Amino acid sequence: MNKVVVVTGAGAGVGRAAAEEFARHGYDVALLSRDTARLARAADEIQRAYGVRALAIPTDVADAERVEEAATRTEAELGPIDVWVNVAMATVFAPVSKLTAQEFERGTKVTYLGQVHGTMAALSRMRMRNRGTIVNVGSALGYRSVPLQSIYCGAKFAVRGFTDALRSEIIHDRLNVHLTMVDLPALNTPQFDWALNKMGRKAKPVAPIFQPEVAARAIYFAATHKRREVWVGFPTAKAILANRIAPGLLDRYLAKAGYEGQLTDEPLSPDAPSNLFDPVSGDYGAHGRFDSESKPASLEMLAVRHRGVLCALAGIGIAGGIGLLIRKTRGA
Repeated sequence: MNKVVVVTGAGAGVGRAAAEEFARHGYDVALLSRDTARLARAADEIQRAYGVRALAIPTDVADAERVEEAATRTEAELGPIDVWVNVAMATVFAPVSKLTAQEFERGTKVTYLGQVHGTMAALSRMRMRNRGTIVNVGSALGYRSVPLQSIYCGAKFAVRGFTDALRSEIIHDRLNVHLTMVDLPALNTPQFDWALNKMGRKAKPVAPIFQPEVAARAIYFAATHKRREVWVGFPTAKAILANRIAPGLLDRYLAKAGYEGQLTDEPLSPDAPSNLFDPVSGDYGAHGRFDSESKPASLEMLAVRHRGVLCALAGIGIAGGIGLLIRKTRGA
C-alpha cells in the first residue's frame, strides 16, 4: 500500500510541484487548495501521470475546521497520513502605510495560521500512531525581512517560531514524529501574477530565481531524511547568514534596492487579479511567467543531499594534503 501525503496550497506553485514530486515517488496524494476546478485538474493530471491515487479536497487553510475535515477525509479515503506538507501562502506587495488591518489578518491567517492548522491536524493523528513527518515551508524572508512584504515576512517569522517551539515539545514527549522546515529562495510561481499588489507595477521575484521543482525536491528530501532544517539555494543561506552578521547594513541596502528589486517596469492593470480573499480562477500550474530567467537546479541543494559523500571526499582531500605535507617535511 502506498504512503499518503497531504499537501496544502497544491493547486499551483510550489504546492503543485510538491504534490507531483511525492506522486513521482509513489505516494498517494491529498491536494488541498481553494480553487475547486484547478485542484480537480491537478489531481486528475497527477493520477494519470503517476498511477497513484490523488484526492482533491477544496480547503481554505485559514479555517481550522475545514483543515480538520480535510484530514479526516484523507484518512477515510486514502489511509493514514504519513507526511503533511504545509505550503499554502498569501502575500501583498505594498508598504505598511497602504495596508489595512483586514489584509494583515487574512495574510497572516493563510500563511501562518494555515501552517498551524495543518500541523495540529496532522500531529493529532501522528501522535496516536507515534509516527509521521510534518514539513513546514518557510523562507529566507523568515530570517531577513524585505520592504513591501511585511505581511508575508511577519507570517514566515511566526512559522519559524512556532516550528521551533513545537520541535522541543515533540522531543520532550519522545514522539517518533519528525518535524522539519524548508526555507525557500525566490521562485518562479504564479504568486507574482495574482498576489494583491498596490504598487502600480507588476511584481517579480528577486534574482536569482529558481523553478518550483527545486523547492519540491527539497521538500521531498526533508520529508524523507532526518534533517532539522533545509535551506534551499545559496541566496537563502546568504540572506540568513548576512542578516546575522550585518543586519543594519542590510536594512539600509534594502531601503535603497528592495523596492526596485521586486517590481518590473510593466504597469499593473487596474483589474489585475488578487487571491488574498478569494481564489483566482484559471489554468495556473506550478510555474509563473519567469521560465526564461529561472534555474532548474541548485548546487547548494546538491551539496545538502549528498553531504555524506562530500564530507568523505573532503576528508580524503584533507588526508591527502596532510600526507603530502609530511612527505615534503621528511624530504627536506
